[in-house]
Amino acid sequence: MDKSLYVIIMYILTHLGLIFFMYPGNIIESTDSAHWLPIIIGAAIHILLIYIYMKGLNFFPGEDIIAIYLRAGRAFTILFLLPIGLYFLVADIITVRAYSEVITIVFLSKTPLWAVMALLLFTASFLSLRGLEAIFRTGFLLAFLFLPIIIFTFFVSFQNVDWHYIYPIWNHQFSFLSNSSYLKSFFAIGGGFLFLGFVQPTFSYKRKKVLLAALCIIPCFFISVYIPILTFGQATASKFLFPYVMSIDAINLNWLMFDRITMFFLMSLITFIMLFISLVLWKMVRIVHTFAPFIKPHFLVIGLSVLIYVVCLFIPNWSDIDFLFQWNTFLRFYVITTVPVSVLCLGILRSRKEDFSGIA
Repeated sequence: MDKSLYVIIMYILTHLGLIFFMYPGNIIESTDSAHWLPIIIGAAIHILLIYIYMKGLNFFPGEDIIAIYLRAGRAFTILFLLPIGLYFLVADIITVRAYSEVITIVFLSKTPLWAVMALLLFTASFLSLRGLEAIFRTGFLLAFLFLPIIIFTFFVSFQNVDWHYIYPIWNHQFSFLSNSSYLKSFFAIGGGFLFLGFVQPTFSYKRKKVLLAALCIIPCFFISVYIPILTFGQATASKFLFPYVMSIDAINLNWLMFDRITMFFLMSLITFIMLFISLVLWKMVRIVHTFAPFIKPHFLVIGLSVLIYVVCLFIPNWSDIDFLFQWNTFLRFYVITTVPVSVLCLGILRSRKEDFSGIA
């Protein structure tokens, strides 16, 4: 049964949660002009990786990525599944710690950080314990509740823009390609699409619909970066930790009954991040259970959640989060590039063997 709608909604929600916080700051720090260049390069890589990934998965109908690597042999399982599991662990640690601090700054300034982290991780762990269908159904409900708020925010965010800040629109230097800030931006570009290989056959989907959703997400990359630049200018926007959030906070709507639209926008994104954490935790449990099948999945969820929480407690400030981001760059690029390519290569090899066996 085709469940593309659930897959598309989860893809959109998780990427929205990743794009509008740290991604704008990373892009703005990476270059001082022609920001569309790093954005379009990252978006093109994103689309290409998704296409390669789903092209490879098409050779294995009804199988998830774990079954594909197990079929390929123990060497492939260790070479790819272990780095994926480690990457998911670090991604959840970074996400829980970073977004808990955002919640503390914006919503709960008097609440201890450890309590916010515990609440965020408890909710995500509960969803992960309930299974993949519970995560996707929750995503469907959250999309119905919060996507209208997100779309409304997109439109009103143009209130304070000054189009003169768009210049210069060309940069002859491509030094941003080696800039550490730009490399960190790939957390939003490559952090969310790997779930497409884990949800089969529970949630089957059509490749064209997912690619269409990926194209629909591209304007969000541009909006998240250019709204702060067009509102404050490059010099000022580069000083903010969360540039898009600051530009939303500057919106003044007299006809709106609520004083700050920022509160509702951030609340929406935090719920999307909660989904992302629960989905990554569920994928991590699947990988660990493959190597340790004697441990029940619900014990793995609890154990990994405790591990993530303890590590988060030992991250004292934002500079350490930034260091962890940089340290994870190599692993991130290894996972998001080698996994799609390896799945495609295994699929091509499988199809050729089947063709040869048919001829024989």
